[in-house]
Amino acid sequence: MVNDARGTLLEVREQVHSELTSYLTLQREYLSGIGSELIPVCDALESFLLEGGKRLRPLFAYAGFAATGKAPTPADIRAFASLELLQACALIHDDLMDRSDTRRGKPAIHRHFENLHQSEAMNGLADQFGEAAAVLLGDLALVWSDHLLHTSGVSDAALLSALSVHDEMRIELMAGQYLDVREAGEKTPSVDRSLRIARYKSGKYTIERPLHLGASLSIIDREERSQLVNVLSAYGLPLGEAFQLRDDILGIFGDPSVTGKPAGDDIREGKRTVLMAMTLERADQQASAKITAALGRTDLTSDQIEEIRGLITATGAVKDVEDLIEGLLSNALTAANSAEINPSARELLIELATTATRRSH
Repeated sequence: MVNDARGTLLEVREQVHSELTSYLTLQREYLSGIGSELIPVCDALESFLLEGGKRLRPLFAYAGFAATGKAPTPADIRAFASLELLQACALIHDDLMDRSDTRRGKPAIHRHFENLHQSEAMNGLADQFGEAAAVLLGDLALVWSDHLLHTSGVSDAALLSALSVHDEMRIELMAGQYLDVREAGEKTPSVDRSLRIARYKSGKYTIERPLHLGASLSIIDREERSQLVNVLSAYGLPLGEAFQLRDDILGIFGDPSVTGKPAGDDIREGKRTVLMAMTLERADQQASAKITAALGRTDLTSDQIEEIRGLITATGAVKDVEDLIEGLLSNALTAANSAEINPSARELLIELATTATRRSH
């Protein structure tokens, strides 16, 4: 059954990719008609969206739809695919705010356009141009996510049903992103604050809300789907937090050849993750001072990163986060086996849970 679920998810992933390709082709025609200067915008967004990505959000939306016992139409798949454009917005803006140099092994969007400015010997400041371009391309991806959902071809009733979830998901995402930015300025670490950020910045919009979106496209009546939505939350919330906690570990200990990010990038970016909060709460004064001094330093050498990794591991925080991930995963799997979930969707949810928490990138 798991292999069947894996095959189904692979097929849906390919369908989502196809819908995104078609949509971006249409947008290229529209933008290039405005001016040839916009062709690099099309090139950059096509590369960003089509040359990588796990498509987790559309897959969870598919699973939420399947949990109702119904089969989605091509219009529903287009609606699910719109979530990839929302994800693109979040990543482009996140990389800009974090001053990340790379994404998936290629220059982040703001660096890409900074390089474009330099290669064309344009007037003005290259970094300012790159930052402005990233803001605009992220905004454009957000507009496109709405547009693809609205023009997906789902019924007016289904669209109206989905929009309340869609709006709430985007509000939560922006709130979580702000909390993440603010956390860098807090004077003391807090596991509770970092867990809240993990929930709102990543967990809810990656898993819980896409599940709700899929269910809302399938079952129009709010009362009729309320019990299913509660079960999907019991699955999606702990799994979403586990997903972000895995990101926290990969951001420091991930293999750059797999993650597409430099080793220890979260240290250089000064991210106050749950892992870092746990580390600083457990570290002795000397280790804590050394780790705190390293956070946010972009000039750290690989040896210095390795030293900080060793200090983090020595506190036991990595093991604690791994244990927390396993506990959250267990809670999610219990919910996936609830009677309210259509049996045909249970293996999909189990397979997705494993993919989200035991990945290497």
